[in-house]
Amino acid sequence: MTLDIPTARDWLAVAVEEARLGLAEGGIPIGGALVAADGTVLGRGHNRRVQDDDPSMHGETSAFRNAGRQRTYAGTTMVTTLSPCWYCSGLVRQFGISRVIVGEATTFFGGHEWLADNGVEVLVLEDPECIGLMESFIADRPDLWFEDIGVDPD
Repeated sequence: MTLDIPTARDWLAVAVEEARLGLAEGGIPIGGALVAADGTVLGRGHNRRVQDDDPSMHGETSAFRNAGRQRTYAGTTMVTTLSPCWYCSGLVRQFGISRVIVGEATTFFGGHEWLADNGVEVLVLEDPECIGLMESFIADRPDLWFEDIGVDPD
């Protein structure tokens, strides 16, 4: 199943809402949602590394955890406001999530091409709202951004 752009944008809106919640909580504005083949949102979440003092709580892992156990992940879609890092890309491959919708890959270029090379359907939207959210955050909190992506700025 190839997703149409309007559906992808509707699903991305869920992830953007989560990203905004994370920012309002003092965290990193990255949101995610795991969506079933029929369009049902199974789980949604946002990066909670700061709020939970948990380096593994990325937007995608939060959505995945909130979805609970599924018998299979075939046919599901991981929606994320930002290109998934290698950790989250590995989660997609490990559990056989069929597709990934990426809000933007301008501010961070993660593992989405690797996912595509390994049979995952990937749609990168380069959404202006997602780009603006991250650009503003990076400008305001470069220390937290570099910590999140595992880079020592010095």
